[in-house]
Amino acid sequence: MAKYLISFPSGEMQLGPGGLAAAAEESHAVVREAKAAGVWVFGGGIDESVPPVRVAADGTVTPGTYPQTARLEGGYTVLDVPTREVALEWAARIAAACRCAQEVRAFQDDPES
Repeated sequence: MAKYLISFPSGEMQLGPGGLAAAAEESHAVVREAKAAGVWVFGGGIDESVPPVRVAADGTVTPGTYPQTARLEGGYTVLDVPTREVALEWAARIAAACRCAQEVRAFQDDPES
């Protein structure tokens, strides 16, 4: 099994009137299906109202982000599936529920994780 990150930026969702409620209901259904299939690891949306900070090794907290992650937002799902093809199948289901294309990335294999 391999872990995959499936994600999207919140601004890409194509929502019509009442669309957010319908997307939430449909995405929760996909979450339940992934849990029932035993492939769910973690998922959720970034709380965009909480500003990010960086924490150094000495505990110093600095407001803000690294430049390349300044726009980290939206929804994230981590699944543990047997193949990339299966990850892409789940991504298509999430895309339908969330009304936008999903980005799929593989985590490196690390036996300690």
